[in-house]
Amino acid sequence: MSDISYNSTQSHVWTPAELFERKVRPEFGAGGYAHDDSGVEFYTRVNALLRPEMTVVDLGAGRGQMFDGEEDYFMRLIKLQGKVAKVIGLDVDAAIAQHPYLDERHVIGVGDAYPLADQSVDMIVSDWVLEHIAAPEAFAAEVTRVLRPGGWLCARTPNRWSYVGIGASLIPNSLHSKLLGTLWPARADHDVFPTVYKLNTRRQIGAHFPAAGWSNFSYVLATTPRYHANQRALFGLIDLYQSLVPAGLKTDLIVMLQKRA
Repeated sequence: MSDISYNSTQSHVWTPAELFERKVRPEFGAGGYAHDDSGVEFYTRVNALLRPEMTVVDLGAGRGQMFDGEEDYFMRLIKLQGKVAKVIGLDVDAAIAQHPYLDERHVIGVGDAYPLADQSVDMIVSDWVLEHIAAPEAFAAEVTRVLRPGGWLCARTPNRWSYVGIGASLIPNSLHSKLLGTLWPARADHDVFPTVYKLNTRRQIGAHFPAAGWSNFSYVLATTPRYHANQRALFGLIDLYQSLVPAGLKTDLIVMLQKRA
């Protein structure tokens, strides 16, 4: 019999999405994350690269929605403030003012130069942002400009050739919010933004960050199914599909690029 109960006597009031996750991935009860959570994979690798003296940019920091709810292992993992000398947040959305764990906050315009000096940053972390980049050449130029030699670009984004990437490309952006509200109940409407998928394959990453200037350690992996509408059968089908497809069709692209000296 499980030692974990999910009822109203607990201090935290579980949402239907949270309850569903804990039913299909019971290991949530031991640490608060699934064994195949790409967020844990991504931020574990980011933390492995952090050094106390670093200046880190959270590019596309948003309002800090990942910090909503009760503090757990994942929340401690993604919190960069306090682990490095400075964390600077950049976002096109003024909601960045709500982010609780940044040392500096800057609202930037689409296509604007970053308000950062040349070679002033040791790491750029960009989670669920590359799928929104409409001008990858300009993005790559700014990243190259502000990173110091030896600095890192660390990003997580949907793989263009996964069922998620293909579906998002075929469905008009105007319908994304409605569909995500049904298929991914844990995702809030105000956290959904238009996608373009111009920087979401290993080939595209290599083209805009060529080997002459970058060491590329990027890879693709499958994560815990997200688009399941809290339906166990659909979750199981997606889980089975992800276990059978080759690496190039898996859901999440983990970008790890180091600027050459």
